[in-house]
Amino acid sequence: MNTNTNNDVKDKAILTCWIAGLLILVSIIWIFTQNIQAFYLLRTVNNVLINNNDTRRVYTFIPGKAAKEGLLGYWYTMNNPANEMFVFTVFQNGILVPLGAVVSSYGDVEEIIPLSAHAEQIFDDLPKGLLQMYIDKIEITASAGMKGNRR
Repeated sequence: MNTNTNNDVKDKAILTCWIAGLLILVSIIWIFTQNIQAFYLLRTVNNVLINNNDTRRVYTFIPGKAAKEGLLGYWYTMNNPANEMFVFTVFQNGILVPLGAVVSSYGDVEEIIPLSAHAEQIFDDLPKGLLQMYIDKIEITASAGMKGNRR
């Protein structure tokens, strides 16, 4: 009976180590591929803007800016040097909806842009309170960037 509990403890320890190891490996891959992910997202956002006949473009990824405020997304410079874009996603009915927030040089969100066909369809159905929460966090992050003489 004692050997069974020892085997159970060993099995649980081995399983826990495997799960922890996989999580660490995935985290390392995620961290070291951040710039590649940002580059492909930049291309995708520009393709969406081109397909929507929008003259705005995103140019370069600004690393580390969103991490300061705990936001999940990517900051980019835009073709208008006074503006930046924060690309992020929200969940709606279990589906990720990609959005872009155009941020002025004063740190104000000027516009939220849907970045997919599905996002365009459901954009008006998104809860205004949820969008306002994101806008507030984005503006706080943009203001913190202004204090660091980013602009």
